Amino acid sequence: MLTSLQNSLVKQIRKLHSTKERHKQQLFLLEGTHLLEEACAVNYPLVVVCCTPEWQSAHPVLWEEACSRCDRAEIVSKEVLEAIATTVQPDGVVATAQRSDRQTQLPMTGIVLAVETLQDPGNLGTMIRTAAAAGASGLWLSGDSVDLDNPKVLRASAGQWFRLAMAVTEDLKTTIQQSQQAGMQVVATLPSATLTYWEVDWRKPSLILLGNEGAGLSAEIAAMADRQVKIPLSPGVESLNVAIAAALMLYEAQRQVIYQD
Repeated sequence: MLTSLQNSLVKQIRKLHSTKERHKQQLFLLEGTHLLEEACAVNYPLVVVCCTPEWQSAHPVLWEEACSRCDRAEIVSKEVLEAIATTVQPDGVVATAQRSDRQTQLPMTGIVLAVETLQDPGNLGTMIRTAAAAGASGLWLSGDSVDLDNPKVLRASAGQWFRLAMAVTEDLKTTIQQSQQAGMQVVATLPSATLTYWEVDWRKPSLILLGNEGAGLSAEIAAMADRQVKIPLSPGVESLNVAIAAALMLYEAQRQVIYQD
């Protein structure tokens, strides 16, 4: 059992708390039982799995499955587990996995989100969770956004990170143009728009453009949209959380598909 915080593996995993080190090592963290279950369910390759003896005793089947999918498995003390986790009260298991760009292409059918310069990992994780729940086809993320595999993104996605098609684009303009050429309507969310979001025919393949938490969409990206829509707000309310805005449109799209001819 690993008990020393000075152990080389422990030091290596602790470094993954930083974005720079995740990029350098090309690894990311999976924390908690639920994320590990989801990773195993989709056969996601693991590198290292660490758990406490108590966690191993409580989850023998999952431990065996995780061990069969990883390069190295270690039983660690509670102190070591707390040191390698980013959460304040970890539930007893932490794993590492190889970073990847996920996919380079996404489906150009159904509803796809395209997110520009998103910075809050909680917002991105919530958006991923909601998109998966509403049956979206995928999510594009601009390269200047928070990392897709930031630990907080994975936790906020509640495991749906493994189930939604996602890709990072270093050129969002080109991605939008390619979507339009493939027959998708591009819809931007703007407070100045005259159309409300429920007046759009979401039964058409659609790319929804969503912007930064503070600044919203850049003017250049917003101008590329075929449709601009607003979400009505009561007087005195400036804006909605970007993940909530995404949820409203995703579920309006689902409603139209289910309940309209």
